[in-house]
Amino acid sequence: QVQLVESGGGLVQPGGSLRLSCAASGRIFSIYAMGWYRQAPGKERELVATIISDDVIKYADSVKGRSTISKDNGKNTVYLQMNSLKPEDTAVYYCNIKDKFGSIVMDYWGQGTQVTVSS
Repeated sequence: QVQLVESGGGLVQPGGSLRLSCAASGRIFSIYAMGWYRQAPGKERELVATIISDDVIKYADSVKGRSTISKDNGKNTVYLQMNSLKPEDTAVYYCNIKDKFGSIVMDYWGQGTQVTVSS
């Protein structure tokens, strides 16, 4: 089994910054992709950013230019640096990894970390 432990959420004022971290541990075969999703109250979970390699990165339009996703392969850790935060960024942020074993891809999720942007 694979465990994901997230950290870095909290309360921040509009215009502020946060850095989320997610460390994966356990029976990992080969991580294919790592990413962050978020879910605001009353809304569906949506992609924030995903990284497969340094050359293959995708951001949601809503965070593009304000956020940077990165990873440390040696630590099986993914980071999300968020700047110029807005109240509409308020949500529970979930880490996701896709672990690949042959042709099988398994999805794992973190427990979620709350990000609240408010003055």
